[in-house]
Amino acid sequence: MHISGLVASRRSTAVAMAAVVTCSMALAWPDIAAAGGGPTPSVPAPKLDWKPCVQGSPFDCATAKVPLDYLDPGGRSIELAVVKRKATGPGRRIGTLFFNPGGPGGPGTVQMPQNYESFPRKVRERFDIVSWDPRGIGNSTAVNCFESSQEADAWAASKAAGFPVGERERAAWIAAYKDLARRCQQRDPELLRHVSTADTARDLDQLRKAVGDPQLTYYGISYGTILGATYANLFPGKVRAMILDSNWDPQAWTNHASDDEPRLTSFQRLGSDRSAAATLDRFLALCGSTTTDRCAFSAGGPKATRDKFDHLMRRLREHPVGTWTYARTVDDVVNSLYIVHPGWTNLAGRLQDLWRGRVPEPSPLPPPPPVPNPNPYLGEEQGAAVICGDSPNPRDPGVYHALEEASATRAGDAGRFWTWAVEACATWPAVAANRYRGPWNKPTAHPVLVVGTTYDPSTPYSGSQAMAKELANARLLTNNGYGHTALLNPSSCIGAHESRYLIDGTLPPPGTTCRQDTPPFSTPKPHGGVATGGGGMAGTPVIRSSPPSRVRQIRAVSTPSGA
Repeated sequence: MHISGLVASRRSTAVAMAAVVTCSMALAWPDIAAAGGGPTPSVPAPKLDWKPCVQGSPFDCATAKVPLDYLDPGGRSIELAVVKRKATGPGRRIGTLFFNPGGPGGPGTVQMPQNYESFPRKVRERFDIVSWDPRGIGNSTAVNCFESSQEADAWAASKAAGFPVGERERAAWIAAYKDLARRCQQRDPELLRHVSTADTARDLDQLRKAVGDPQLTYYGISYGTILGATYANLFPGKVRAMILDSNWDPQAWTNHASDDEPRLTSFQRLGSDRSAAATLDRFLALCGSTTTDRCAFSAGGPKATRDKFDHLMRRLREHPVGTWTYARTVDDVVNSLYIVHPGWTNLAGRLQDLWRGRVPEPSPLPPPPPVPNPNPYLGEEQGAAVICGDSPNPRDPGVYHALEEASATRAGDAGRFWTWAVEACATWPAVAANRYRGPWNKPTAHPVLVVGTTYDPSTPYSGSQAMAKELANARLLTNNGYGHTALLNPSSCIGAHESRYLIDGTLPPPGTTCRQDTPPFSTPKPHGGVATGGGGMAGTPVIRSSPPSRVRQIRAVSTPSGA
């Protein structure tokens, strides 16, 4: 998920995803009115002048120029920041794997280098791995609605951290996002209308052509799954291989392509609130089932630990610990569930600190990758521009409190978090000029591999089931485990199936289920396994990275808070 949301506090993103670019010429696009595509003049492939990102870096960087509007290729152009790590196995290179780290709002030029080691070794040997900051994001031509960082910080301080609690905070929250909408409309209204998922899918095809691959090889996580599904239906003949990990249900995302006012928010339709609640429940149950040396927040049993958590939430509503309010804590809880190791252990420590009335120590940020600008501006407006322009949300700010209460009834504290994650869309000033709203079942040149995790705080397993069903030719691979994305919560079993699929097109047998290498609150010892077909496979856990956030946090798929 990440989308996880528009970032209330801009934390560094530590999760990267890889998309594989192996496509070449664009096919005729569907009718614009029906699906956000349409016949378009041919656009020459951009030239990528690769150079080392910084002296001594193993990563190469380039800039691609693409049309702002593919229906007007002679008009305004924008720039895409692109990064590449060459295949490490000399003479064995197959092509390019394009990676999108989710969000929307994840800067691939930062997150792919940070998480490069998370890709299976065999994939790194055989593919150049390329990622990019999508249009509107980070180091590419970006949505930025403020004149200075001081102005952006002042705006962020005008609203509550996490989500609003009480009438006064709700009024300030709504006013802040109305102000953001006004600022964005004044700064660059044309750009706001051309940062859709369909626009980015067309950029991806241009990048595929630029690297010379006749078809696309792609790895997308969280929001990157809806990007991949959009590409697969705009350019079905160009799909060589495509992994979609932690999926958004396309029908829920588009509200079934309806023009009617939606009754629920994007994330309520996707089921993020219920999925986060189920994952939190498992966190508390597993924590309570172990000792405090493994989970500091344990109360000696699952029920006692759940009761302890509920008591802490009630107490924080009345008595914050420093700046740790109830809402800020819930925000931290949901985002910290994304990455099991070390995220769950660290979360338990922070909750125990709060229980004792102590201000928790902040989690350390990952080291910056060797790229020119490892800390680009990632304001909330960047993720909002994509989500609000693409996916329908209620347009009356006054209904969000009632939606919050309904979501809290079914999903507890997590329901409040996910409801307010997209309230910015109520007053957002733009709708994407070229949205893709379906169909989702165009036959692709090769099958798609869909990966879903059973307990995911952002994208429910049902979303991956729905994606596999919606696509014309897809195979579902189940990750029986926890956290957001299998890529960032390692399973050597998943990695082995993904490697075989990307390298020679071999799909896992129908019904295959894998386990994570290391369960929560256990000694880090890999022990992957396959429930059907393939046998057990052990391996070295992939590099860890911080969790992503939700919709109000515009990070791709990971950051200390979430993205």
